[in-house]
Amino acid sequence: MKLKPYPEYKDSGVEWIGDIPVSWGIFKLKHVINEFISGGTPNSDNEKFWVQNEEDGVPWVAIGDMTNNEVVEDTKKKITFDGLANKKLRILKSGTLIYSIFASLGKVSLLGIDATTNQAILGLITNEKIDGIFLKYYLRYLEKPIIALSNANTQNNLNSTIVKNIEFSLPNDYNDQIKIASFLDKKTSEIDLTIEKDTRLIELLKEKRTALINHVVTKGLDSTVKMKDSGVEWIGEIPESWEIGRMGADCTVKARLGWRGLKASEYVNEGYIFLSTPNIKNNEIDFENVNYITPERYFESPEIMLDVGDVLLAKDGSTLGISNVVRYLPVPATVNSSIAVIKPKNGLNSVYLHYFISSAYMQNVIQKIKDGMGVPHLFQADIRKFTIFKPPIEEQYLIASYIDQKTAEIGLLIQNVQNKINLLEEYKKSLIHHVVTGKMDVREVAV
Repeated sequence: MKLKPYPEYKDSGVEWIGDIPVSWGIFKLKHVINEFISGGTPNSDNEKFWVQNEEDGVPWVAIGDMTNNEVVEDTKKKITFDGLANKKLRILKSGTLIYSIFASLGKVSLLGIDATTNQAILGLITNEKIDGIFLKYYLRYLEKPIIALSNANTQNNLNSTIVKNIEFSLPNDYNDQIKIASFLDKKTSEIDLTIEKDTRLIELLKEKRTALINHVVTKGLDSTVKMKDSGVEWIGEIPESWEIGRMGADCTVKARLGWRGLKASEYVNEGYIFLSTPNIKNNEIDFENVNYITPERYFESPEIMLDVGDVLLAKDGSTLGISNVVRYLPVPATVNSSIAVIKPKNGLNSVYLHYFISSAYMQNVIQKIKDGMGVPHLFQADIRKFTIFKPPIEEQYLIASYIDQKTAEIGLLIQNVQNKINLLEEYKKSLIHHVVTGKMDVREVAV
């Protein structure tokens, strides 16, 4: 699809906007929006203001409800009519544009339901000068420029005065606005459909990787060997030559309950690496984006000083159950209190153990422990009780090498698909930018 520019342009008079088509004008949002409707949050401690369970109420839109949702069809929370009255909130009609002015700045969505909003979101009631869908696309393009207009604070907040006076370019002909909006609806929908298919492909590849790991660490590489009952109902049989062990007998498990009052203010610019759970959640341990501690802090806990071959297991919070293996150490390192350090003894390969912990079998065991807790946590005693399937050591090396190779191949496929998705996302942003600002003319393009 080859798009052409408009026949003639003029200076907009606004430096950051630049030239615009001669048939366009410069407006402020207050010229095309009749009402900027603020939201609010009723007292969260007052049960009269918040809907419990699934009873009727007023959908209450927060930033999280807008995230990745071009149309808001549902909300995580609802408020009662008492809550609505308490904050003097208005119910916005389905089809209203909503716009974030706090924290996640400049996000725009369309309401697919009647709803009210919190104070971080404005409802925009447009007038007859502008097509609402055109404005949606223009505001989406403006997300980055608008951040520069925000107040200089950590939240990057806007206020209603700034929003009302945001300048933008607009076709004077309302029908041209509709043509642009229709074109972008069609093209972005096509792009989104491709992204959706590719995202599903990534999910399938991840499922394939999980199934591969689970099969190999419970059945081995040779489908012709004799089998025996594993003693685990949903695993069934395992190879006859495999032993069944316990983590506590075959490994040393160490972790800290805390770091003796260690505070973030004690971190130093260089020294000993102090790993946290984000550092171990990907395929390889991230030794770059880390905190550092002093020698004194490092040497006070020798039991969790890391060695090559240690297996690391996240034992707290949302990442609980994620594991990784120390394949190399750029400098001496240790871990924070959210990570257990598992040191395999002779007869147990660390890479094999890492994959065994990552298997669906072990993750199911860990999930059952999590489900029985208010705050997800693995105690060292829990980890030591884990059952391990132990092939002969030579076979463990073969299994570890095989999974390394196959998961690397799958990982490369996933990365290639993700790169394609990233390019499509950038293309969509570029397309919206060029069309909604008049850089390209789509008025005669069939949709």
